[in-house]
Amino acid sequence: MLSPVKKKSLIVATLVFLALWLWRDYGPGLPQDVTVGDIAVTDLYVQEQSGVLVEIEAKVLRLLSDDKEGSPHQRFILGLSTGHTLLVAHNLELAERVPLKIGDRVRVRGEYEFNAQGGVVHFTHRDPGFSGRHGWIELAGIRYD
Repeated sequence: MLSPVKKKSLIVATLVFLALWLWRDYGPGLPQDVTVGDIAVTDLYVQEQSGVLVEIEAKVLRLLSDDKEGSPHQRFILGLSTGHTLLVAHNLELAERVPLKIGDRVRVRGEYEFNAQGGVVHFTHRDPGFSGRHGWIELAGIRYD
C-alpha cells in the first residue's frame, strides 16, 4: 500500500505527464518545427520539397469548388507576396468550413506538398493521429482547425 505522500506524488506526476502529452498534441506547436513566411514557402517550391510544416499569411485570390473525391476539401488559392500562388485544401470532415471571400487575408498552417502548379498546403486541421503536427486556418482572429 502506498503512503499518502507517495500516492499524492504519483497523482501529480501522472497529471504533469498528461498535461505535457496533451500540450504536444493540441498546443500551438513548437516554432522551430515550422517553416514560416512567403519566401521560405517559395523556396520549398523551387527546391521541390514536400512534407514540410509551413505557416504563412496571404491574400485569398480565388475560391474553388470543393474537392468531393474521397474526403471533401474546401479549396482556395492564396497569393504570396513573392508572386507565387498556392492551393490550400482544407479537410471538411475534420474541420469546419472557413467563411472566406476573395481578398480576405488569412494565416494558414499546414503541410506543404510540392506540385508543378505551385504546391498545395493540406493538413490544415487538428491531427486525428495525434502526431502533434496539426494545422489551422485563421481568418479575422478566428482559428478554424
